[in-house]
Amino acid sequence: MSKTDVVAMILAGGQGARLGVLTKKVAKPAVPFGSRYRIIDFPLSNCVNSGIEIVGVLSQYQPLALNTYVGNGHPWDLDRNNAGAYILPPYQKSGKSDWYKGTANAIYQNKDFIDDNNPKYVVILSGDHIYKMDYADMLKSHIERGADATVAVYEVPWEEAPRFGILNTNEDDSIYEFEEKPKQPKSNLASMGVYIFTWDVLREALIADEADENSENDFGKNIIPMLLGGGKKLFAYRFAGYWKDVGTISSLWETNMDILDKPEDINLVDRSWKIFSRNPVKPSHFIGKDGSVKDSALTDGCRIHGEVVHSVLSESVIVEKGAFVKDCVLLPGVVVKEGAHIERCIVDFGTVIGKNVKAGPTIEGEGPYTNHKICSQGITVFERGLVIKDDVVIPGNSMIDSDVEVSDEDNVIASTFRV
Repeated sequence: MSKTDVVAMILAGGQGARLGVLTKKVAKPAVPFGSRYRIIDFPLSNCVNSGIEIVGVLSQYQPLALNTYVGNGHPWDLDRNNAGAYILPPYQKSGKSDWYKGTANAIYQNKDFIDDNNPKYVVILSGDHIYKMDYADMLKSHIERGADATVAVYEVPWEEAPRFGILNTNEDDSIYEFEEKPKQPKSNLASMGVYIFTWDVLREALIADEADENSENDFGKNIIPMLLGGGKKLFAYRFAGYWKDVGTISSLWETNMDILDKPEDINLVDRSWKIFSRNPVKPSHFIGKDGSVKDSALTDGCRIHGEVVHSVLSESVIVEKGAFVKDCVLLPGVVVKEGAHIERCIVDFGTVIGKNVKAGPTIEGEGPYTNHKICSQGITVFERGLVIKDDVVIPGNSMIDSDVEVSDEDNVIASTFRV
């Protein structure tokens, strides 16, 4: 089978509202992760490592940062003749743009792109999951079974199954039913949002789905049930490796911490399955004579003069003398000023944490920025481009958002600037 027989399509246009201020300016797949990566690095790298050379990246919400980051695909070795990474915004027709109405509609709008590449098989991927997976093995299973569609599944704890789209299977892993977030699940096989379709079968289904005015244009809710109802052959492909959906603040924080706590599960230094990324050229990190770093991950350009414990730091983070950082995720360019003490915080691009600021789950009570809807487990999130006032105290489960209206007395933001 030729490599050109396969096209991968990455659904990367989601807003990611459950990540709050972290997705104010960028789409969820462009959010930094794990010191030197973006979330979209994982499906892109999986494609390259699996031998897939034609990859469409479907962008929509806040596309600029994502489009700039992916560029021509060079960091992932996807800038080749007759191959590459292609940014695919909503299709323009008759002078107007039709927003992607759902996952299936996004692929439907790009069926001409797929047709132009004339593949036998199409791999559909989500742009917001952290995992390493060989799609070539999944494709081999798809071909050997003569499947029309193959859906990657992950065994989740039974008590968590009602949170997922669940696939019910026969003994040979053929799928007979899909249930979206069932109250009483018959199975604990959760759909990973990773699909392989025989293209002519999917193409026909997408056209029929688009013609259905009542459809939600969704793969799980509409395309899979349609194929099952039409007697097509669908199989589950069981995946046993590390996989996390990082669509919430708690899951994003936990997955970053897993890099430190479970390196055997999420090995980012594995040369046999490298996760590629686009990183700016910076001087190597520096730890001063008064600085210390324990059980943490940091990358180029960091300057550490304070104490960093069990945290993940992106490029060009500065921790000043006397500052204490624990269980935190600090995105590029963050500055933690002297005397600050922050725990279990996610701090977005370039934000400056003022002198002697205290923030984290050890701070009791609630404040004007408390947001239990998005923040939990005592995690506090800071919007990008803020300067936090000196000496303020911020309890856990806070979302420091410049759009929140608070009194001058309660305001913890000294100023904002563009990042």
